[in-house]
Amino acid sequence: MKSRNLVLKIFLGLYLAIFFSYLLGPLIIMGVTAFNSPGFPRAAPWECLTFEWFEVLSNDKRIMNGLKNSLIVGSGTVILSVVLGLAGALMLTQIYPKLRATLYTIVIAPILIPGVVLGISTLVFWDRLNIMLGLSGESFLHNGIFLTILGQSTFIASYCMLVFLARLQRFDMDLTEAALDLGATNVQAFRKVLVPFLMPAIASAAVLAFLASFENYNTTTFTFGKYPTLTIELAQKVRYGINPSISALAFTIVTLTIFAAVTHEITQRRKQLALASGATVSAIRGGGFLLPDFLRSNPAAIILLVLSVGAVATVGFASTYSPDSCKVDVREQKRALQQKQIEKIKQQRLQRQRDKATKGPDISGPDKSIVAPQSGSVTKSPGVGAFGNVFAPTNLDKTQPKPESKIKSPGKGAFGNVFAPTNLNETGPKKP
Repeated sequence: MKSRNLVLKIFLGLYLAIFFSYLLGPLIIMGVTAFNSPGFPRAAPWECLTFEWFEVLSNDKRIMNGLKNSLIVGSGTVILSVVLGLAGALMLTQIYPKLRATLYTIVIAPILIPGVVLGISTLVFWDRLNIMLGLSGESFLHNGIFLTILGQSTFIASYCMLVFLARLQRFDMDLTEAALDLGATNVQAFRKVLVPFLMPAIASAAVLAFLASFENYNTTTFTFGKYPTLTIELAQKVRYGINPSISALAFTIVTLTIFAAVTHEITQRRKQLALASGATVSAIRGGGFLLPDFLRSNPAAIILLVLSVGAVATVGFASTYSPDSCKVDVREQKRALQQKQIEKIKQQRLQRQRDKATKGPDISGPDKSIVAPQSGSVTKSPGVGAFGNVFAPTNLDKTQPKPESKIKSPGKGAFGNVFAPTNLNETGPKKP
């Protein structure tokens, strides 16, 4: 039994190792390429440790402009998608049950529609509406940020609605009715009873909406207009060649994501510990705790502390480190290696020339008429052989007369004067 459990643990460990290697391997390799000095992203061969690609990234105006547009579009998409998703979830929980399935299918449909179709339809619809209203081509209905927010919200709001539906399934509607019975208005019951209960779902939906908007490309590529987002800029940059600054951007995004995830875990663990100890809600929000006790009871806090110290140390090291000497050494090594390759090629050429000089002319080529004379044979003049004078070079010379032949006047031959040139001259005298 123990051996069986051991085998299961080994296989489970191997499976987890392969799974996380497949999942996180590309991100790790891309993170490594951000600190390698070659001009093209690569992890091997390693040349020099450098932080220059982060500086190149910060000086790239197109990437920074795309990042700014992505943040603006993401913020607008979060607001619109959360509001629409919450409204749809509340409507589905309070609508007549027989209509709930039909309405649910209609609201979920944008998730199943390809992003390309959503982008084209958004562009065409608002362009037609702009023409119908008689607005100019520079109106807000043609603004790239406005169209992108609308196009992305059409399907991201459905994701938010699913999050709210999952949360509302645990909500007791009697609480709202009790608030109304105690004299609260519908707005007060919503603000003081329902919204506090939905705060975790609102936060989750907002994060989900922002991430979905930040990475969207299919819909955005038809609606961005004059305001390209980060994904659009990256796609255009890849077409014309990239450098490790893209890896630096990916490493920065992954690092910030890890920091945010660890911080969220710390917050949740902190609330659980406070509630377990019998603390009040105000005490939980106040945040008073002893750091040593909290670190011992919260591993995520230790991870965050280690990451923070590592980030500060890396920034301090990058501000004083210079890879120039390492680059010079690498350049010299490459030059020496190239020189060795050149010398090797020269030696190979000289060796081939010596081999040709030693072996004599190559007689294995297509021209096999030149053959070294054998011993005991008489060398004959060209063209003289078993076929007589047929292949003599003089046969190709039309200016030399044939042997034992007399030059006759033009037109005189076996047929008399029939082919005389004067027969073609109409002005010449005719002979009887």
